[in-house]
Amino acid sequence: MPRLFKSLFFQVIIALALGIALGMAHPDVALQMKPLGDGFIKLIKMLVPVIVFCVVVHGIAAAGDLSKVGRVGVRALIYFEVITTIALVLGIALAYYFQPGTGMNIDPKTLDAKALSGFSQTAAQVAGGGVSEFLMKLIPSTVVGAFTTGDILQVLIVSIMFGCAASLCGERAKPVTDFIGRVSDIVFKMMNFVVRLAPLGVFGAIAFTVGKYGIGSLKQLGGLVALFYVAVVVFVVVVLGAVMRVSGFSLFKLLRYLREEMTIVLGTAAGDSVLPQTMRKLELLGIKPSTVGLVIPTGYSFNLDAFSIYLTLAAVFIAQATNTPLATGDLLAILGVALLTSKGAHGVPGSAIVVLAATLAAIPTIPAIGLVLILSVDWFIGIARALGNYIGNCVATIAVASWEGDIDREKAHRVLNGQVDPVSAEAAIDPVGLDTPGAQPQAI
Repeated sequence: MPRLFKSLFFQVIIALALGIALGMAHPDVALQMKPLGDGFIKLIKMLVPVIVFCVVVHGIAAAGDLSKVGRVGVRALIYFEVITTIALVLGIALAYYFQPGTGMNIDPKTLDAKALSGFSQTAAQVAGGGVSEFLMKLIPSTVVGAFTTGDILQVLIVSIMFGCAASLCGERAKPVTDFIGRVSDIVFKMMNFVVRLAPLGVFGAIAFTVGKYGIGSLKQLGGLVALFYVAVVVFVVVVLGAVMRVSGFSLFKLLRYLREEMTIVLGTAAGDSVLPQTMRKLELLGIKPSTVGLVIPTGYSFNLDAFSIYLTLAAVFIAQATNTPLATGDLLAILGVALLTSKGAHGVPGSAIVVLAATLAAIPTIPAIGLVLILSVDWFIGIARALGNYIGNCVATIAVASWEGDIDREKAHRVLNGQVDPVSAEAAIDPVGLDTPGAQPQAI
């Protein structure tokens, strides 16, 4: 029993239950818990750019072969595009089959546009820039600027350039790469401290949400919320399950291995909250650090599987709710625009509503004001959205590593089968996490 109490998974589950209970019993008090969740996310985001830089640079320098690094990147992008396209098509198919918006008979003129005022300007920027503007945003104004803005893609570009340059410099750069490796160890220790606060962060986030919106807020658009959750489950089990089988591994064993990280994502509705420790656990699974360092950060912007389902499902839902007929050309337009707007959505404030607004702005057939209909349940949808995106990126890393031959299959099977726990093994050597590089705490 004492071991159970020390489990991070158990502590987060308790925090979830207590947060829901407080939100239902004392909403006013629960609203004041918001800083706990916000503070936890800010602490994570503070360290993510440095961790991504250290992991990517050290991984590329260790790989040595730049052609291999480029090959991994290209294969990852191909995988991302294929899988997200399947997700977008699934969203349209489910919306047409189940018709979640049919019968609502909403007149767009009766909707309050003020509710969208906070998103309109950002949405216009996302929609109006096109491909060239999107590509320009990938380039930071300064090297330091990439880290101060916290844009993962910008940090990734700087990291790849630095790592490639260090690799080309050979032995002359070795002191620098060794130093970066040691900095990575230190930053991971800092992340260990932050992870210990996960139950508090989850408690604050869930208490605030239940206190503000109430459990009953799901009733208004329960059909859409339920359909989206079903869509994510179907996509994870069928599509990602098939990818894992082709790669030679079990999806459910992977989910069990990542259960603590998934619980934190569930409570905070943010994949950022577990990015560093996820990268470390995938390395401990037997995947080369260079592959983990390239695929995971890139996937956070280019491989948003559940987010892609949401874009097309919500767009068709709004059309159905407002009795807007959609021709085949309109559906193809939704698919094509969403393929672009879904990329780089990570890091955009209110990204789900902003990117959906940008998508609808390019498809005048559907009234963009219909976004008001889903604002009240966006956070509940966001839970499954974050969890689906997270699982998708973990599966993508294993798939690309298998494709490239960058995974120790024997070790991975032992870990996933529960025959060996690399995290606990490190903790046994270094119980307080002071000497083992990147060790993950299993207790608070």
